[in-house]
Amino acid sequence: MSLFKLCIFISSFFFFAYGIAYFTSTHMKSEFKRFGLERIGLLTIVLELLGAAGLLFGLLYNPILILSSGGLALLMFFGVLVRIRSKDSLYVSLPALLLMGLNLYVFIVSIK
Repeated sequence: MSLFKLCIFISSFFFFAYGIAYFTSTHMKSEFKRFGLERIGLLTIVLELLGAAGLLFGLLYNPILILSSGGLALLMFFGVLVRIRSKDSLYVSLPALLLMGLNLYVFIVSIK
């Protein structure tokens, strides 16, 4: 398996896991509340789940891969900004940073 496909599967797995966690764990909802973003929590999770599915479907149809990876990279960019605004530590912000980088890599490779 290529590094490119591995990145797609890893990113998709984590976004599906975060999406499921939002509905099964109170921690995820409390994080959105802590950030003052509880009104857009569900929208964010729906976008993450759509992006995760889009990454997988994008293996068959490249324009979907471009849209999904770019959208998830942008979503995580804003996630990093929220973490910075909340003065979270680098350790706590690391998942958002890594997922942003992972999806940015997939986006750049997929547009070539």
